Amino acid sequence: MSPIRPAAVAGLFYPSDPGELATEIDQYLAAATEPDEQQIQPRALIVPHAGTPYSGPVAATAYRRLKRWRDQIHTVVMVGPSHHVAFKGIALPDCDAFSTPLGVVELDHELATRLPASVHPNALAHRDEHSLEVQLPFLQRVLPRFRILPLLVGNAPPDEVAAVLSTVSGAPHSLLLISTDLSHFHPYAEAQLADARTNDRILALRPELGGRDACGCRGVNGLLTLAARQGLSIELLDLRNSGDTAGSRDQVVGYAAYAVH
Repeated sequence: MSPIRPAAVAGLFYPSDPGELATEIDQYLAAATEPDEQQIQPRALIVPHAGTPYSGPVAATAYRRLKRWRDQIHTVVMVGPSHHVAFKGIALPDCDAFSTPLGVVELDHELATRLPASVHPNALAHRDEHSLEVQLPFLQRVLPRFRILPLLVGNAPPDEVAAVLSTVSGAPHSLLLISTDLSHFHPYAEAQLADARTNDRILALRPELGGRDACGCRGVNGLLTLAARQGLSIELLDLRNSGDTAGSRDQVVGYAAYAVH
């Protein structure tokens, strides 16, 4: 087992300089909409995972929701897609911690013991994957101390993902974090229509998303299945695309942020 997974996309998806990275993340958080004072603590968040200039403003609308409970969240269960390695089931990393320019975040090995035997280590899938790594700088700027349980979802149906999530999502002082972008590389207006349809299904807790709707569709479908079974509600926090943030409008990628209560 490798003790620490080094940052794979620092300098590519987000700044590699610690000061520059902290400043950029803090600016996104400061610009995000202030949550209502009556807002309850979220059980789960859905956040995008592109380069920070593109999806960072959208992700920040979700992460700002955590500030009020920053001392009450000790473990973040992170669930994302595998962009580089195909496999069946759900994969853990083979390490003790993840590193970013802002420091090292330890894994919650105790919580990992609750996972079913079907969840298996896959160091190769985690090695170059960005969908979870890009969440860490936000968490490091919002939460004073926390551990992570990073899970990548391969070819797995919603029921299987929901079953895994149910074993860890109710742990005390924990947060469930699902990483996904929405539609990819459509013209701006076309993407808006496609992402609006996807948003309708997410808000209705319908686990029917495919890869064309969201690259992290399997994790989202698993969360929606679990939320429907447990009578949870889901709230849209932000819905934009790269044409609204830092990119052209010729071919855009969709981003959304949600809170599950």
